[in-house]
Amino acid sequence: MENQIDNILVFATNIKTENDKQKIIEILDANSEIHQWTIDQEDIDCVLRIVSDTLSEEQIIELLNDQNFKCSILE
Repeated sequence: MENQIDNILVFATNIKTENDKQKIIEILDANSEIHQWTIDQEDIDCVLRIVSDTLSEEQIIELLNDQNFKCSILE
């Protein structure tokens, strides 16, 4: 069994409000390749963490950009 820590993708976003969060819930929950996700709206970077064995960072960024959200890899 793979270590899921290796499959956590971390991003800085502009998902600041509850309304913003509601917009992404359906998109992320509907994606079967996303095992789990969280958003820390209290953090200055509105950190989004996604657990996926198959999705790339670029695919997640594109997914959120398509919803008019900013998303970048958080080092």
